[in-house]
Amino acid sequence: MELRQLRGFVVVARAGTVTEAANMLGLAPASVSERIRRLEGTLGVALFERTPRGMRLTEAGARLLDRAQGLLDHADEVRRAVTERRQRVRVGALEMLAAARLPSVVRRLAERRPDIDLEVTSLPRQVLFAELAGGGLDAGLLLDSGLRVGALGFSTPPDLDYLDVDEVSLILVTAPGHADRTLLVTAPECSARLAVDRVIGPEVPRRELPSVATVREWARQGLGMAMLPDFVVEADLASGALVALDVAAPTLALRLVWTRGREEPLRDVLYAMSA
Repeated sequence: MELRQLRGFVVVARAGTVTEAANMLGLAPASVSERIRRLEGTLGVALFERTPRGMRLTEAGARLLDRAQGLLDHADEVRRAVTERRQRVRVGALEMLAAARLPSVVRRLAERRPDIDLEVTSLPRQVLFAELAGGGLDAGLLLDSGLRVGALGFSTPPDLDYLDVDEVSLILVTAPGHADRTLLVTAPECSARLAVDRVIGPEVPRRELPSVATVREWARQGLGMAMLPDFVVEADLASGALVALDVAAPTLALRLVWTRGREEPLRDVLYAMSA
């Protein structure tokens, strides 16, 4: 078995289609299909059932998937040992989390595991999920709720696991002395927007803006009210630039996510990032 064949197999299994896997790997679909065929030929078993809806793992494929990521991780470990290269961990996060919450995560990891290089990327949530499935990221940081990834209301790839690292309160704010009750919101797929729509009914007029930073600034300038994460508005509340309105708001989880089965090579890193 070749490592590139195993990596192609893992990505196809997680993506569900050759086309999507090819996009994740940056390859032509024909190249990905050829890798799968060669791997099946080497093993002498069919790893997928080809269906109109995509690629479905056979029993043999499911057994291989349980072990394939471990083989890839072990190969990376061997490569680092031989070349004496430092371990690199790649973490993706939504832009506001990368700006406001990842610095403390980076600091903890640097203190506890100075032998690890942390690479941080700011990505939209669905791109983050695609990178996790394709192996481009080791872990991701996002806002969510409930007892499974995506319980807040967004779609997720299969086989994601998580660890809640902190609680994030949402606060309804407005500029002092302003009575505009237009609700300033982000795009529908944003975690904060999903939470807002659960607690504030459609009868309240909304104005959709392109980012959390824009929503915060418009609220500061008296153009409406906004329900935002506590870490986004804490400085404005302390200075008096914004005031909190007395409205019950949900609490979200700051959630570290990764692809199930990768816990062993990432165990110390995940602990350092979350503790």
